[in-house]
Amino acid sequence: MIVKAPRLLLPREGTDLYKWSVIACDQFTSEPEYWQELESVVEDAPSTLNLIYPEVYLGKNGGRGEKIRAFMRKYLDEGMFTAHEGYILVDRTCSDGKHRCGIMAEVDLEKYDYNAASRTPVRATEMTVVERLPVRIEIRRGACLELPHIMMLMDNRDNFMRELYMLRGKTLYDTDLNMGGGHVTGYELTCTKKIDEYMQGLEERAGEGGIAFAVGDGNHSLATAKACWEEIKANLSQEERQTHPARFCLCEIVSVQDPALVFEPIHRVVFDKHGEFVNFAANKLKGAGSCVMISGGVRRLIPVNADPAHAIAEIQAAIDEYIKVNPSAGVDYVHGAYNTEQVAAREGGTAIIMPLITKENLFSCVKSRGTLPRKSFSMGEGKDKRYYFEARIITNEYKISDDKVIRSGNED
Repeated sequence: MIVKAPRLLLPREGTDLYKWSVIACDQFTSEPEYWQELESVVEDAPSTLNLIYPEVYLGKNGGRGEKIRAFMRKYLDEGMFTAHEGYILVDRTCSDGKHRCGIMAEVDLEKYDYNAASRTPVRATEMTVVERLPVRIEIRRGACLELPHIMMLMDNRDNFMRELYMLRGKTLYDTDLNMGGGHVTGYELTCTKKIDEYMQGLEERAGEGGIAFAVGDGNHSLATAKACWEEIKANLSQEERQTHPARFCLCEIVSVQDPALVFEPIHRVVFDKHGEFVNFAANKLKGAGSCVMISGGVRRLIPVNADPAHAIAEIQAAIDEYIKVNPSAGVDYVHGAYNTEQVAAREGGTAIIMPLITKENLFSCVKSRGTLPRKSFSMGEGKDKRYYFEARIITNEYKISDDKVIRSGNED
């Protein structure tokens, strides 16, 4: 089985869920004010904010990784969690009022490979930048919990999610989300066998070399989990490898056909104080398509390849080349055209409004050409990204006994 019913942890009864659940760590990386406001919302309350590393602070906040690991142990030792075993149906109300449904599950990392030429049934959709992994590996290495913002896509053209919604059981959690993120409700799913059979069917239909699940959000998060698992399993016996918790990674599985799942381009800001990148790009890029670049308040239409995937690859190559010859320049990836223009205007740079890859041809595109260029697309606006809520133990240091979390060796 590629995926299985998860054994996860939910915040204990009485927790302020509005403060507990926070946005994925890879959002608003050029907007530190978002995270500062979030900190003022959370204050000293128990929160997943204490268990993640917002990427806006990567390389700027030494010691944060150790603080995260300490909070994980503190929350576990103080009984902050209640255990739950089984699939969960996640009903997310997005900021536009639309509902997006997903299933919380564990994915087998042995069935996943992030390399561009991968033929595994779980496939990365975007190129993994291996240079970005070490800092993330350092954070996960030694951690006793994982909190996922990974969203896996399945290409199913039936009403399975709707059927699960009709079969949903009791409400496990229900809360508004802070910072304009909408609302989320989690329901118990007791039809485990039905879900297992359906997921097995997806794998069988994909066939040898096919894609059963594609990573929609959290490509680097899943790649980090894979890298850490490779480290851990090197010191395990074959028998231990079958059941070690780090072999699996918690994720939310979503149908790519979900009407509320909207693909958005991820735009770029090139930090070039004198606005030279636009002319550089205009000399490099050609084609029947176009993209808008804004620098110093001036908007220019730059010709690019008519195929969105090729255009994104060529624009990114131009950015990489420009930064290589101009070491003082930099780049950031921003969700939303308005936010992109604002960041460029505030920081001094060129806003690049990128082409869009549609979700309808995502699976066929990845299967035919391999992984897409990094940051090729985003599933919805930043504030509609997955919020952390559920956690999962990934070490043998702790175990679940009688629905309680205890340190291994303290069973008595």
